[in-house]
Formats: sequence, C-alpha cells, structure tokens
Amino acid sequence: MKVFVISTNGERLMPCTCAKAKKLLKSKRAKVIKLYPFTIQLEFDCEDIVQPITLGLDSGFGNIGFSCVTEKEELISGTVILDGKTSERLTERAMYRRNRRFKLRYRKPRFLNRKRKEGWLPPSVQRRYDTHLKIINLLKSVMPITKTIIEVGNFDIQKLNNPDISGIDYQQGDMYEYQNMRSFLMSREKGKCQICGKEFTKTDSSHIHHIIERANGGSDRAKNLAILHKSCHNNLHKKKLKRKPNKTYKDATFMNTIKNKFWNDVSDLEVTYGYKTFTDRINLGLEKTHFTDAFVIAEGTNQKRVKTIEIKQKRRNNRSLQLNRIGFAPSIRKKRYTIQPKDLVWIEGKKYVVKGSQNKGTVIAIFGYKKSTIGLKKIEKVYHFGSFCFN
Repeated sequence: MKVFVISTNGERLMPCTCAKAKKLLKSKRAKVIKLYPFTIQLEFDCEDIVQPITLGLDSGFGNIGFSCVTEKEELISGTVILDGKTSERLTERAMYRRNRRFKLRYRKPRFLNRKRKEGWLPPSVQRRYDTHLKIINLLKSVMPITKTIIEVGNFDIQKLNNPDISGIDYQQGDMYEYQNMRSFLMSREKGKCQICGKEFTKTDSSHIHHIIERANGGSDRAKNLAILHKSCHNNLHKKKLKRKPNKTYKDATFMNTIKNKFWNDVSDLEVTYGYKTFTDRINLGLEKTHFTDAFVIAEGTNQKRVKTIEIKQKRRNNRSLQLNRIGFAPSIRKKRYTIQPKDLVWIEGKKYVVKGSQNKGTVIAIFGYKKSTIGLKKIEKVYHFGSFCFN
C-alpha cells in the first residue's frame, strides 16, 4: 500500500512508497498526520508535480468498492462494508422517547410543526448515501484526484417483479378493478383458505396473514399475503413456522433514489452503468468483487494492482439500555465514553483493539491482551477510528 503525502502548505501530492516514507520520517523531514490511511506531511518545500488520478466508485446498498488509478499503477483499493441497522435503532430510540414522555406531568401540545427540507431522504437511505460521500471526501483529502467515476443503476422494479409486464400493465397493477386487498385475495384463491382448502362461508371470519412477518423483512405485497380462516391463522402462529426471507427490492430502490443526487454533491463527476462495467471486467478476465469493479470503473486495464483494504462502518454512539449491570437497575448511558469499541490502544508499546468500556469508562476491555480488562490510566496512546474502521 502507498503512503499518502501532504506538502508543507497543505497541498496533496502523489503518494510514495513505504520505504521512501520511512527514510523521510527517520531523517525528520516529514511527520505523521494520519494513521488510517497512513499520511505524512513534508517538513521541506518541494515542487507540486502531480499526475492525473481517477477515482472509481462501485456504489451499492450493502457494500461500496473504491479504487484510485493512474496511468501506470493502482494507488489504493478496497471495500467499505456498510452498517445497515439504522431503521432498527430509530425504532429503539422511539421506544425510549415514548417511555420518557409517559412520565411527564404536562407536555405542551405540538402538532403540524414538522417540515421536511427539499431533497429529504429516509434516515436509513440518507446514512448510506452520506457514507458514499464520506469515502469520496476521505480519498480526495489525501490525493490530488482529478476525475471521479461512479457506477449508478436504473432499475425497473415492476419488471423485476413481473418479467412479462408491458404496455398498459404498468398502470394496471395486481389490484386493478378490486376494491381492497381482501377482495383481491379472495378472487385469487377462489374463495378458499390457503391452509385447510375449505371455502369461506358468510359466517366465517377471514384473516390476512403475512407469509414473511413484517419484522423479518416481509412486505405488504400480494405475493407475501395469504387469506385464512381465523382458527387456521391462530394455529399457524402457534406452530411458529420458520421460513426463508422473501425477496425484496430495497437495494434497487436505493440505487434509483441516489442516482441523480451525486451530481449536486460530487465535483468532476462522470457516471457509468453496470452493463459497461460487466463487459469491461469480462474482457479483462477479472473476477467479480466490489474493488475489482471499482478498478474497472476507474478505467483500469493492465496497471499494477495493490493489496486491498477493508473498511467497516461502526456505530459511533451507543446509549442503549444497559441490562448487564449486576446489582443495578436497567439504565440508559448518559454520556459518550472517551474510548469506543474498535478503537486502537497502545499498552507496553504494543497495539490492541478495544472491545468496550466498563465502570463508566474507567476500565477498558481489549482483545488479545493477557488480561481481559485494564485501567484507563495504564493506556499509553489511543487512536480513535470514528465511524470507519480499517482492517
């Protein structure tokens, strides 16, 4: 992997080799300003001679591939693994807030005071999109990138759901000419229960059942619904049957949502599409990975490749309910501890990864040390990763 270089006046220069960076640091002609990615700043003036660098970004719902390429070699390549638990955490936060509000004697009425800004996105989508921008800005902060190419997608979700759809069928969905979902399911199943197979009578009560529960990723689409007798429905839930999650189109919806937003937030932008990346990758004889796609997107051909890195997105703040404190009632963390999980600490000259904080942040649990925990005062140095953890 290359070492990134910043000039004395803060300008980004071309990366150098590890051996050259070691000589500069040893002779005190440079200093370290960032560990991940490893970046040095020169202590002497030099010419700002740079080469064109192209950043290729393979955007995605769960993973992001990135690669920076010059005419001769690849400078950095890797994958960002996104943390996709925003929706669950918002639900958890709403539960805590609702509990606190019930304890108030009086609360001033508030309604119709929530306005959404232009370009608003759901929090889970916004966080994924912001992570794309964050990795672009991170790479641009250490390299003189002249061009950014992003692969975007344009998906026809109705075509994915029904390959035979065409023409007027786009306006006439499954429930066309039906009053509601119940009448559609009755017509589809010819008035029969999907468990016992018996027809519904006028006195029978019908229940709509989610084949895959909403909590487990199920949707309200007709394909995920079944109409059952009340007794059959109750018996079905008592058995607690396990099923595989149904196919969703969250990734395709996400790509359709963000495809036009990059133009406003990324400078020197060009876009490409998956079919072109697929064709170029096959012609080059490369295997399918996120960082390989990013290399192809960056117009890479026969350049010298580098060892890839993996970046995991982590939760920066955790104020969840603490249930494991022996002798204490459950409580919510009232402050953010200085040292967070996945941070790096140095003890006796060696580097370790933090597992978590205990005793109100005064004791640190770490991986691989001879003791499971250690006091905060014995830690020599700390490196905070923030939301990106480099592996």
